[in-house]
Amino acid sequence: MIPSFYQHWRHVFKLDPDREISDEALDRVCLSGTDAILVGGSSGVTYDNTVDLLSRIRRYESPCALELSDPACAVPGFDGYFIPMVLNTPRREWLIGRQTEALAEFGHLMPWESVAGEAYIVLNGESTAARVSGADASISAAQVLAYAQLADRLWRVPVLYMEYSGAFGDMALVRKVRDELNQARLVYGGGIRTAAQAREAASAAHTIVVGNAIYDDLEAALQTVGAARAAHEQAKEQGYVF
Repeated sequence: MIPSFYQHWRHVFKLDPDREISDEALDRVCLSGTDAILVGGSSGVTYDNTVDLLSRIRRYESPCALELSDPACAVPGFDGYFIPMVLNTPRREWLIGRQTEALAEFGHLMPWESVAGEAYIVLNGESTAARVSGADASISAAQVLAYAQLADRLWRVPVLYMEYSGAFGDMALVRKVRDELNQARLVYGGGIRTAAQAREAASAAHTIVVGNAIYDDLEAALQTVGAARAAHEQAKEQGYVF
């Protein structure tokens, strides 16, 4: 059974357990109208700081999911779990190594109805995600499309994540990848800092993720919620269904 907890999400705020966020800022994020809160980070994520952040988010009704890159940080109580795998890396541990090790120990405990595979294509070589995973971000557009087809059609991974982390990506390429997908949901993350960027990204991908802007410019980050919603309403009016 393919999990459905994320399939209606258009806009998501991503919070990093290793970064400080005040109660006031968290209140505004969770009451912003975003479709969900995603918890995860590329470094410094621990069981303790994940538990702490989840307990604060749970004061609100926002759906909350965990991006689980380290089994040591597997905190129960989230509405859903994403298991990331980096497609464009030569390091086996970031594709299937960590995942199979975790399943060998915890597979019998997994709430599979709330777990979704998440195939990453990391496209900013300067990002922490690229450095940690060893991802080759210099791949061509043709290679990006090939990875997308691999995940979507051969492996049938339910979520494909184009990650530009810290830089605003190539929206023409994002849109091209989205239009090539048969069943995977395309998530875009990276460099969304303004309402205009949110609207453009939301017109190209099924779901957009806003992360760093929360910590750098909260007011601008909050404006991305309405911008993403407006982009999807416009798409529906034009007959395009995400």
